[in-house]
Amino acid sequence: MTYTVHQAKTQFSKLLREAEAGKEVIVMRGSKPVAKIIPISSVPDTAKRRMAGGFEGLVSFDDSVFDPLTDEQMIEYGFDNPAKDERYKDFVDTGRARSESAE
Repeated sequence: MTYTVHQAKTQFSKLLREAEAGKEVIVMRGSKPVAKIIPISSVPDTAKRRMAGGFEGLVSFDDSVFDPLTDEQMIEYGFDNPAKDERYKDFVDTGRARSESAE
């Protein structure tokens, strides 16, 4: 069935009943179709809401994941080696960060 926007606004409950009955409902603005109301099929069991803790017991790690990364790991992950960074050397040598204006 096709309805104008005005008819759809005034008879919306009727349109929903038609969609629930399996009919395809088209809403037209002038001669142009702008919306389709169709019935929703039942939600499959696999689409149920996920529950918090669903991976409990499946993922494990030890406390070493909280240890600082080594220089080799930093390089492996794409970060520069901090020991070669000029600002890092200055900080280690002087105990304070170099100011931006000194650069």
